[in-house]
Amino acid sequence: MGNAYLSRRTLLGGALAAAAVPVLHSPAAPGEVPTLWREFTRTPFTHPQIPYVGRAGYRAGTPRFPRRPVVADVTDFGAVADGTTDCAPAINRALAAAGRAGGGTVTIPPGTFRIDGLIRVADSNVVLRGAGSGRTTLYATKNLTELIGVYGSRYGGTKSAWSWAGGLIWLAPRARWDSLVTAIRARAWPFEGWTGNKRDEWAPLTAVGPARQGDWTVTVTDPSRLRPGALVLLRVGDDSAHTLLQHMAGGGPGPAAYYWDDKTKLLSYVPYEWPVRIAHVRGRTVTLERPLPLDLRPEWNPQLTTHATELTGSGVEGLTLDVMETPQSPHLLDKGYNGVVLQCAYDCWLDDVTVRNVDNGFGLVAASSCTLRRTRVGGRGEHHPYFCREGSHDNLIEDFAIEQRTVPAPPDTQLHGINVEGLSSYNVWSRGELQMGTFDSHRGLPFADVRTDITVNNNGRHGGDANAGPLFGARFTHWNIRVTNGRAGLMRLDALAPYSATVGLDAVTDFDQTDVPDFTGDLHTRLELYPTTDVVRPANLYEAQRALDW
Repeated sequence: MGNAYLSRRTLLGGALAAAAVPVLHSPAAPGEVPTLWREFTRTPFTHPQIPYVGRAGYRAGTPRFPRRPVVADVTDFGAVADGTTDCAPAINRALAAAGRAGGGTVTIPPGTFRIDGLIRVADSNVVLRGAGSGRTTLYATKNLTELIGVYGSRYGGTKSAWSWAGGLIWLAPRARWDSLVTAIRARAWPFEGWTGNKRDEWAPLTAVGPARQGDWTVTVTDPSRLRPGALVLLRVGDDSAHTLLQHMAGGGPGPAAYYWDDKTKLLSYVPYEWPVRIAHVRGRTVTLERPLPLDLRPEWNPQLTTHATELTGSGVEGLTLDVMETPQSPHLLDKGYNGVVLQCAYDCWLDDVTVRNVDNGFGLVAASSCTLRRTRVGGRGEHHPYFCREGSHDNLIEDFAIEQRTVPAPPDTQLHGINVEGLSSYNVWSRGELQMGTFDSHRGLPFADVRTDITVNNNGRHGGDANAGPLFGARFTHWNIRVTNGRAGLMRLDALAPYSATVGLDAVTDFDQTDVPDFTGDLHTRLELYPTTDVVRPANLYEAQRALDW
């Protein structure tokens, strides 16, 4: 069986100080340990095919969310579980009061509360908590087009951006949300991330010296404005040869030969923006709370910058959002019967939340270091059950489920699944069940993402415009995946994704939507323990990385 687990203390010590001797343990359960895992334990922060995601999620993956003191109950602000009273204003008043108090928990008792408007968690350290997803229900009657207005694509055409943005429960910092909605109502279709509607609302803090992927420390030019615990934005540009994008794809002849210049949507995602907290500042040496996601080279002008004020320490727990059932709209014309979205959020969470009869379920939009735990999508069927886009990084989605739709899919609709796109990186989907859908990429060169310990009825399709570029960057990993219908598409990566890994996958064959690799030549992609079912050890790649003791 060999050595399966490496000391996390050893890893960090090796990253921040002198190298230490690994402490290895044997796996607890029978099975087969792939060569890739043995390799990873020797080089966890720099492995060429498997990303280090052991610190993904809220507060680097902590298993417990804070229990903030109760400061309000929605019934004290006028909410009534009678099925006819619009309780959205009362719930929002309670949430605003919690924000003014500096944070706390707003409770919703058991019952069904009608909402004719959207619910906003706009202040940090505020938690909206129901009595459990089986006891507290918010019944939503309107869509985002009715509540905010038509939302077009910033790339032109007739698409509705509510097909991939916004939620009827929307966690976003107040100023950023107000600015976004003002732009939508003015039909000045915005960028949605950390640096404003035109990506110009930031200021430099300091230049950053050259560094390597996996480094925990960087050397800066001017540390005077950096403080431990502060959230900063690492902005990494590109050069005219697109060597940053090549690096995200693993480098080498294939990415070098790829034609990047006409991928206008992809190019609009650059610079790469990665939020991270500062752990320590000692002179010009800055230690980060997680290792660097990629190399930093002088030609990419890496710098730490300011950003929109984040929403942090906030969450939604213990409720079901049940949307008034309407037919699913034609593809890309969604009205915005959307579920729960986290936007410009850092260290936030959802726990025990179900959404039903939505156009789009759970969204991460320029959100980082957030955890979605015990979430479920059900009802009449969706476009994007889960979406992760606009540079979302280091998030954890675990114990999740997409239920089989309750009505047949209308003509001219599409089902995706668990989506990732737009340079989003180091995200994890763990312990899930897809009764329908697929492992969707909407192009935009997402990289270093992990899907592990998931059962999937692989009947969805991926999307993505051609000008968004490649389906996959480097270090995508599918680990212990149980495919119930035998379809290969987007499950088996060895002929698609560069410098990536597929480990422990059922026997699959190509049918329905079939893709070809974006890059020519040797993809340097690994396939192990194929075909097998629940044989690979460790069975869950994310949990095994978390278990590394440091």
